[in-house]
Amino acid sequence: MSSTANTTSTATLGGGCFWCVEGALNQLNGVSKVISGYTGGHTDNPTYEDICTGTTGHAEVAQISFDPAVIDYRTLLITFFAIHDPTTLNRQGNDRGTQYRSVIFTHDAEQEAVARKLIADLEASKVWDDPIVTEVKPLPHFYPAENYHQDYFAKNPFQPYCMAVVGPKVQKIREQFKTLIKPELR
Repeated sequence: MSSTANTTSTATLGGGCFWCVEGALNQLNGVSKVISGYTGGHTDNPTYEDICTGTTGHAEVAQISFDPAVIDYRTLLITFFAIHDPTTLNRQGNDRGTQYRSVIFTHDAEQEAVARKLIADLEASKVWDDPIVTEVKPLPHFYPAENYHQDYFAKNPFQPYCMAVVGPKVQKIREQFKTLIKPELR
């Protein structure tokens, strides 16, 4: 897995609005940093305005730095699948467009194998009635989003979108994965 100092790995996940993925997964024990950004498109240095057109090919993603000794990649992916609908193509709730697609951008062959195996296991378990459409592909260049998007939910918990969409996903992780939450947040 992608590592720095052999204690940190990186995952890059897109499951709709990056504020949701960031807000929900940032509370997991072992996650040290989450950066909202863009990847998977054909435009260099895209802006949020560019992404919103749906013409750049990029997805809104969260790039997660985590300690695999505390939370492994598979467990991180399980929490990711719990906060979005991986069966809807290019849509999460009212957010529509290719920028909101369900996608796992892998950093190496091991991550790809883990992701594909988990998707196969979820399909076999019939967790959802419809087939999973989550893409699994190697990470191209990652572009951090503008500063005002970083830690958005933590800074804006009472913003209407955060209250209606992000907050319930954050709460779902706290309820379904209590033992995975950072001790200071329990």
